[in-house]
This record gives sequence, C-alpha cells and structure tokens, in this order.
Amino acid sequence: MIRIAKQSDPKRLKELKQKIDDDKYLSLAISQIAATLTHEIVNFNEEKT
Repeated sequence: MIRIAKQSDPKRLKELKQKIDDDKYLSLAISQIAATLTHEIVNFNEEKT
C-alpha cells in the first residue's frame, strides 16, 4: 500500500521547531512516549499469558 504524505503546515512546523528547543516540552514528550510504550508492552504481555 502506498501512503501519500499530507501537505505540511508551515505554522505547525514553526511551532514544533520552537518546542524542540524547550527542555520542559521535550521532557514531557519523552515521559509520555515512555508511558505509552510501557502500557503497550504490559498489555501485550498480559494478552500472551
């Protein structure tokens, strides 16, 4: 299946470029990703047993 990328939003890209330099934003984003991955792994392991 071929996926076609959406048009990029210059305003959104500008916001994200500013956020990437914000240590608090990055810390929160990394924490949320870690929590999501942990949740998914735990659920996956529970389904296997």
